[in-house]
Amino acid sequence: MTSSAVKNRTSIEDIKSLRLITAVKTPYLPNGQFDLDAYDNLVNMQIAHGIEGILVAGSTGEGQLMTWDDQIMLIAHTVNCFGDKVKIIGNAGSNCTSEAIKATERGFAVGMNAALHINPYYGKTSLDGLVAHYNSVLSIGPIIIYNIPTRTNQDIPPSVVRILAQSPNLVGVKECVGNDRIKEYTSEGIVVWTGIDKMSHDARWCCGAVGVQSVAANLVPGLMRELMFEGKNVALNSKVIPLFDWLSQEPSPIALNTALAQLGVIKPVFRLPHVPLPVDKRIEFVNLVEQMGREHFVGEKDVQVLDDDDFIIVGRYYTY
Repeated sequence: MTSSAVKNRTSIEDIKSLRLITAVKTPYLPNGQFDLDAYDNLVNMQIAHGIEGILVAGSTGEGQLMTWDDQIMLIAHTVNCFGDKVKIIGNAGSNCTSEAIKATERGFAVGMNAALHINPYYGKTSLDGLVAHYNSVLSIGPIIIYNIPTRTNQDIPPSVVRILAQSPNLVGVKECVGNDRIKEYTSEGIVVWTGIDKMSHDARWCCGAVGVQSVAANLVPGLMRELMFEGKNVALNSKVIPLFDWLSQEPSPIALNTALAQLGVIKPVFRLPHVPLPVDKRIEFVNLVEQMGREHFVGEKDVQVLDDDDFIIVGRYYTY
């Protein structure tokens, strides 16, 4: 698909205006393959609560544990089933520029509205290399830069973002460094989402962020919508902070996967190297649900503390 074709199909301004994007979890069957029924149910619950965008196969959706074929298939499935209801952002990031280019082209070919791109990790590169890497994908279509140094061990500094912001295909930045950085960007007219739920309220209402690309929205989409749409609400923000803290105690999506399983929304299946939280943390989640109110969480089953034996841990799984 050519760059002009992508632009004609996707309004970058529409993407820039999204206030609440869920970094959706990918559920699994006991054999480790995708549980598309559970996935569709989860996405439908997001849409029912007013989420505007779905991020597919990001780090929360465990794109790093998928082959590219599976990842593109999941993006295509999401577009086909939900593309008329929400904007679809596909993870196409890689530490290999060639792979990032191919994934971006394939993602747009199956209909995603924008691509999320983390910076090259592990091998890392120079600042000039970051600019060149991102320019290689910015030529293809609408791109959101994802800056999370805790995962890549390399910050994408403002000096790089300012250069890339000259491209008409830069939608904005998913920024996880903090609200001071977000305020710096928004003061210069650069669109920013926070990737940290705990910072999302102040980022939105005090620092100029358009909104959040949220992990917690998988669990409490209605409360996240209220935080992002209905004005500054310190009391509600304080209410959900304990949940944000619980979700961030281990790298995402470990706590999220555990929580969704205990809510009965997904099967309790983990692809290694992820494993569920220990039982004391599982008990903490049940207490959180009871304190906050079960009605705020997705699903209809009673929340329960799962035993160790209830979980299925899959090391080797087969792709489609």
